[in-house]
Amino acid sequence: MQKLAILALLLAGCSQFTTARGKPVALPVALLDGHSRQLIVVISEHWHSTQGQLYSFEKQQQRWLAKPITGSVTLGKKGLAWGLGLHPAQPGVQKVEGDGRAPAGVFQLSAAFGYAPSITTLMPYQAMQLDDFCIDVPSSPLYNQTVNRSQFQPEWVQDSTEPMRRDLHLNGDQAYLRGLFIDHNPAHIPGAGSCIFMHVWQSPVTATAGCTAMPELQLSALLGWLDPAKHPIYVLMPKQEYQLLQQAWQLPELTPAL
Repeated sequence: MQKLAILALLLAGCSQFTTARGKPVALPVALLDGHSRQLIVVISEHWHSTQGQLYSFEKQQQRWLAKPITGSVTLGKKGLAWGLGLHPAQPGVQKVEGDGRAPAGVFQLSAAFGYAPSITTLMPYQAMQLDDFCIDVPSSPLYNQTVNRSQFQPEWVQDSTEPMRRDLHLNGDQAYLRGLFIDHNPAHIPGAGSCIFMHVWQSPVTATAGCTAMPELQLSALLGWLDPAKHPIYVLMPKQEYQLLQQAWQLPELTPAL
């Protein structure tokens, strides 16, 4: 993914999904004082869900107002686990490389990408080329970064399995026709999970390797709405966790109610 200033708070490892929880810790003030004014929320039924529901919100006069972009998404084939993002450490299973889980938590949305030379969006956009890969090898110094592999030492990129032009490498695959970088693990911690995106789904019932996937029209609507000046963020959680953290993290009410 794109290099970012280190915003993550490191999450403590834990081996169980169900853990005694203390009083929720508030999100950093910068996320609550109007700095972030666009929000995408995805809610799954439980930690093992491979599908979820997407909601969109915009902050006006210190209130989150619902926007009309909603719909179904698909998630990791093994469900969810806590990721590394803008949120405080949470008890439960933590995202690791290759686990097939989508990272739960609160994340910055930094940029868009796709196959076309340009698309309709205000977000910074990267038109992907044949040699653009997201490096998913934990031992590489380029781990969790999207790079043109022709510009780096072969041993740093040779084992990556994540081409950004899937249409050229994987028999015309359109999953990355357009997408958004979800800034999970922005400090590039080896093994903590890499290459997490929003992208076009294969089908309404096809789970991902850890990304959030949706119909092309829904993703295009999000790309047309998002504004980097409003510092958009992404929240992904199971329903029960959202209910537990909603007040402390000043997250919006969802309609229909959970």
